[in-house]
Amino acid sequence: MDLSNRTVLIVGGTSGIGRELARRFAAEGSTVAVAGRSAQALAELSGEGFGTFRIDVTDSNAVEAARNDVLTQYPGLDTVITMSGVMHLEDLRDPTHFKAARATIDTNLVGTIRVIDAFTPHLIRRGAGTFITVTSGIAFLPFPPMPTYAASKAAVHAYSEALRVQLDGTGVGVVELVPPAVATAGQEDVNPRALPLDDFAAEVMQLLAQNPTPDEILVKGVQMHRWAERDGTYADLVAQRAQALAMLPGHEG
Repeated sequence: MDLSNRTVLIVGGTSGIGRELARRFAAEGSTVAVAGRSAQALAELSGEGFGTFRIDVTDSNAVEAARNDVLTQYPGLDTVITMSGVMHLEDLRDPTHFKAARATIDTNLVGTIRVIDAFTPHLIRRGAGTFITVTSGIAFLPFPPMPTYAASKAAVHAYSEALRVQLDGTGVGVVELVPPAVATAGQEDVNPRALPLDDFAAEVMQLLAQNPTPDEILVKGVQMHRWAERDGTYADLVAQRAQALAMLPGHEG
């Protein structure tokens, strides 16, 4: 993928990985816009020279309105990165977890589908373009305290695979970015093994720049998650990660 002259929209890119990727694409020479919910973050990004748009991916009307605004300002849009997501701890022994589960699915999975549906006709009409979906190493190696997050990201993986097949021949590609734990927004304290954001973003850009671009962007730090079943390490790794259930009230370590 040529990173130097694209027109990129990052949905859910107001912080963390998305914000860093916006800066990296811009540094390569691409035009970048960011969409999200945080007015303060959008104002900061606007001050850095990015196009900014308010969007709530849980609201179909808001997604369509944002799409119209984006295409009015950026009719040459050719790359849509959809990465809006929420992470919630859930105790599945307590039925009240369902509220968190529903919010997670509506944002992480259905929100992704809303964004893709909104921009698919535009990219097909262009006859060229790329969707970049964002999943997680947790899609392939679940983190027991966040069951619905894992399920939502596994679903986005499956959806991305199907989307890639259905769009074959249209000129529109589908790339799946699979982050491991990345040190953003205090994650250094939560997970001391989290990959530094700069290192992660640099490796992602190197992988995206390959020709052809891989269907899955897998930094070295996520390989153990992605291939755990193939490598025969899945059961042991899930058992290790189950120790994190101590994060939930009432669970013993």
